[in-house]
Amino acid sequence: MRGGRRDFLKAAGGTALAAGVLPGISSCAGDQQAGVQGAGKRLAMVIDLRVCAQHEDCTKCSEACHAAHNVPSFPKAQGETVPNVEYDQVKWIWKQDFDQAFPTEENQYLPSRVKAKQLPVLCNHCDNPPCVRVCPTKATFKREQDGIVMMDWHRCIGCRYCVVACPYGSRSFNWWNPRPYIAKITPDFPTRMKGVVEKCTFCEERISRALKPVCVEACPYGAMVFGDLNQQDSEVRMRLTSAFSIRRKPELGTQPEVYYLV
Repeated sequence: MRGGRRDFLKAAGGTALAAGVLPGISSCAGDQQAGVQGAGKRLAMVIDLRVCAQHEDCTKCSEACHAAHNVPSFPKAQGETVPNVEYDQVKWIWKQDFDQAFPTEENQYLPSRVKAKQLPVLCNHCDNPPCVRVCPTKATFKREQDGIVMMDWHRCIGCRYCVVACPYGSRSFNWWNPRPYIAKITPDFPTRMKGVVEKCTFCEERISRALKPVCVEACPYGAMVFGDLNQQDSEVRMRLTSAFSIRRKPELGTQPEVYYLV
């Protein structure tokens, strides 16, 4: 299975390049620079790495997210006949080293509070999402009313073009039936099936009820905030105007809407 997956990724990567996916990202960068301009909402998340650095062992955000959204937890590596966490992990929010999350920001002189720490990463809900453009069935789409990049799991055919197109590694493919590996199924949220892709949805099921995303609510230190960038007095706007922020791989022109305060 491992070899077949590598062969697929190589082939799909070549297909994406041949189709002009990556040049398309760069060419649209200039059109997306306005960011928060325009009518309607633009929902975004701000993560304060200064706070996260003080609690580096905390995983409450990912634990709460995965429990609420029935994300499976696979065992440690046990061979090719059963899923294992190294190859088959499904993740909506997880931790990554700074130099991996921000390869163009990394340098040897970064302060240790940033360089030596891991930070939470998730789907960036880009304003210019390459995953949407490559999906042949429109199972991945961007909501006009608030900019959330959504997934319709019933329409997903498992082609994994979106996995290849996403430059952030934010999408997971279900190589196995996930249901036996969910410790406690949350009945309020649908479980997925083998052969489909999944990712963070900014908790759109909670937003529709005027609730915060579960990761934001679960953070005991207030490191994560969520709101409308187009609303001048929203907490996300106030946080962004009060401290310096960075985004992941902004040079690609995807215009990610997850901001990190440093």
